[in-house]
Amino acid sequence: MSTIFSKIISGEIFCHKIAESEEFLAFLDIMPLAIGHTLVIPKKEIDYIFSIDDETLSGLILFAKKIAPAIEKAVPCLRIGVAVIGLEVPHAHIHLIPLNTMDDINFTRPKLRFTQEELSAMVLKIRGNIL
Repeated sequence: MSTIFSKIISGEIFCHKIAESEEFLAFLDIMPLAIGHTLVIPKKEIDYIFSIDDETLSGLILFAKKIAPAIEKAVPCLRIGVAVIGLEVPHAHIHLIPLNTMDDINFTRPKLRFTQEELSAMVLKIRGNIL
């Protein structure tokens, strides 16, 4: 099964990449709930988060844990929310979303639109805060 995320991983589709390792990738969501809304994915094509082997799942969480504080420093917010929905793309992924209220993580809200320039600037701000 080739998903949009697989095409992003292979470079067939452009993304606003924040960080990458051999096993994982973090990039800005193009239909975000907030500026800085980031997706963290395993490069291994696995549909369901709970189908991921323990080692890869713990690695995914630890990779996301490095990205979340960088987003928090780049985007004024109270904290970074974490969501795993798994219905919109058949490739396991974690949403990291800057939060100021509970409603900020409501996936039924209309998604925001940002220019390519705004997204590129946000990537640089987040990257600049990764330790």
